[in-house]
Formats: sequence, structure tokens, C-alpha cells
Amino acid sequence: MTIGVLVVDDQALVRAGFRVLVDSEPDLTVVGEAADGAEAVALAGERHPDVVLMDVRMPVMDGLEATRRITGAGDDPPRVLILTTFDLDEYVYDALRSGASGFLLKDTPPEELLAGIRVIAAGEALLAPSVTRRLIEEFASRRSPPPRQALDDLDLLTAREREVLEQVARGRTNAELAAELAMSTATAKTHVSRVLTKLGARDRTQLVVMAYESGLVQPG
Repeated sequence: MTIGVLVVDDQALVRAGFRVLVDSEPDLTVVGEAADGAEAVALAGERHPDVVLMDVRMPVMDGLEATRRITGAGDDPPRVLILTTFDLDEYVYDALRSGASGFLLKDTPPEELLAGIRVIAAGEALLAPSVTRRLIEEFASRRSPPPRQALDDLDLLTAREREVLEQVARGRTNAELAAELAMSTATAKTHVSRVLTKLGARDRTQLVVMAYESGLVQPG
């Protein structure tokens, strides 16, 4: 199956570079280019990409608002991979809350970017340890009461599923989760799938946000 990619950046040269890179892979293809967030939202609705490579700072509509609109549309919206040249501190929380599935810096090596597109398309989260740490620090600094909905959602989970969610929130892979909770990797994967379904989460990134927002996992 070919993974369709929408490239969103306000610089034409950057878009052209990404197009050449993506189209060089037999399982990836660029289905469109957008120069701002508003154009990205419109094209996402027309072209139905699997993954959107999204810049943050753009005219007309920024990447965070575009991400919110794209991931909130329809039953199976595209997954968004945020690409930025800037330090992630000021973006990571808001972008993940907006529905982004991962982050990469624009100076990421080409092979890592291509691998990242495939990871995102497969429904996994792409959060480097440094990004996870920043996300946790952001939750620690806010320290606001958990939203009622987040607490209600936790009630849907069994005790075992709560343990699984906690491990996911701490950045564990399925294999690491399995070792920590003394189960097979296949069983761990099944538990993660059930948690995703019960909480209505798109991917593991959303589970991380939910775990901290509900207070199930405390920063630190």
C-alpha cells in the first residue's frame, strides 16, 4: 500500500525538497503541497492523505490550528507529523493537544524523516525522549485540576488497562511494557489496542496526553 503524504510549508524550496525525498521511495507519494494552514485544511479534505508533514509558523493559518482542524474532521482523519526548525518547548503541548501524532526537526536526517512518516502512518506515536520530557515538564508546570471528562474516561478501564496506560505514558514500547508487566508482547499490544478503543484515542500520543491530564500519571 502506498502512503499518501501532504507537504505543508510556506517556503517553496522546502516543499520541493520534501517532495523529491518522499517521491524517491516506492511506498510513499506526495499527493499535494500547501503553502499555509488554510490551504492545508482544504487539500486534506480533497486529497485524503495518510500523513501530513506540517510546518508550524505559516501565514493565514498556523500549523497548530490547521492540525486541529485536519485531525478533527471525519472518522478517519490524516495523521499529522509536525516539522519545525524551532525549539519544541513552546509547541509540544499545544500541538499534541491539537491532535499531532509526532514531532521532528527539519534538520532530521532524510532516512529518519522517511521512517517517521511510516511510523505515523502505521498509527504509532513519534515522540523522541526529549519531547516526552518536555511534555511532562509542561504538565508539571500547569498543575491544573484534571478535566471531568478525563476522569470519567478512566473509569472505562480495568485495573490492568490502567497499568498499561501508565506504561504507555512513560514512553514504554510494547516490548518494554510486556517486560514490565510480565506478559507477552502480543498481549501487551492487545491491551494497548483496547485502551485506545475505550478512550477513543487516535494513537499512543493521545494516550500520553490523556494519562497526564487525568492525573493517572504524575510528572516527576
